[in-house]
Amino acid sequence: MEPKEAYQAVLKEVKKKIAGKEEVIEQMFIAIIANGNVLLEGVPGVAKTTMTKTLADVIQASFGRVQGTPDLEIRDIIGYTFMDSENNLQLKKGPIFSNILLIDEMNRMPPKTTTALLEALEEQMVTMGDSTLNLPKPFIAFATQNPLNIEGTEQLPKVLTDRFLIRIAVGYPSAEEEQQMLRIKEAESSVQVNKVLGIDDIIGMQGKLNSVKISDGIIKYITDIVNASRNDMHVVMGGSPRAEISFMRCAKARALVQGRSEVTVDDIKTLARPVLSHRIAVRSTGGIGVNGIIDGLIASVPVPQ
Repeated sequence: MEPKEAYQAVLKEVKKKIAGKEEVIEQMFIAIIANGNVLLEGVPGVAKTTMTKTLADVIQASFGRVQGTPDLEIRDIIGYTFMDSENNLQLKKGPIFSNILLIDEMNRMPPKTTTALLEALEEQMVTMGDSTLNLPKPFIAFATQNPLNIEGTEQLPKVLTDRFLIRIAVGYPSAEEEQQMLRIKEAESSVQVNKVLGIDDIIGMQGKLNSVKISDGIIKYITDIVNASRNDMHVVMGGSPRAEISFMRCAKARALVQGRSEVTVDDIKTLARPVLSHRIAVRSTGGIGVNGIIDGLIASVPVPQ
């Protein structure tokens, strides 16, 4: 199954459980094809968890979940070793050993625990005692994050958020979508979500990423945007080189999902907020939000001809 056809099949199934949110679902699927971690940010109750769990079901991925709490320890995520009744060392694996890991309310976790996740998010492996264990392939973390003015949350350090391929803003539904949501909820017990893809299908689509063409002009456009973010007067810290890699991988994945073999300028413009919004640190006196800065960059950086 081609990526475009696969995405349409996935979207059809996920929509049985979710009202609206097509753009969010597409970006989540793009991240899966690009094999990168995702920050889902939005107020409680906008279906961040439901979308992630349903998506895992539809692609037949193993699913693990961690609930962020102030007392969460890294062993609650990666697992631990213990001595059994016969004095043999045993390994109890944690929920991180899944294809898709949902870290719910990540910004409620203590800094020590979130920092310990860096190895897993970047290297797709964990260290337990003297052993280093590889995570399943693919491994993708979806971390939900409440807005920072919600009680009990902590700001995630940029060194951690930079490990996430994209940040997806999940907003409130429209009035029509809320009405549809209630109808979906009413019929929930009778709705069956079909499994339309398998892990081998996902790995196969990930393998097609390098076959998507990206011109020298688009490459320069990406680097010009990221460099401009570093020089903006309202920015303390701009996009890292990892942001440029994320741009390229996501743009190639978006091209595949839309049935194209080459990256376009529109791919870069569409992905600018998801790729950059969690990587840019804005001056507190700037008087302009991060999305406003990104929109300004897209408006000012020359488009390749």
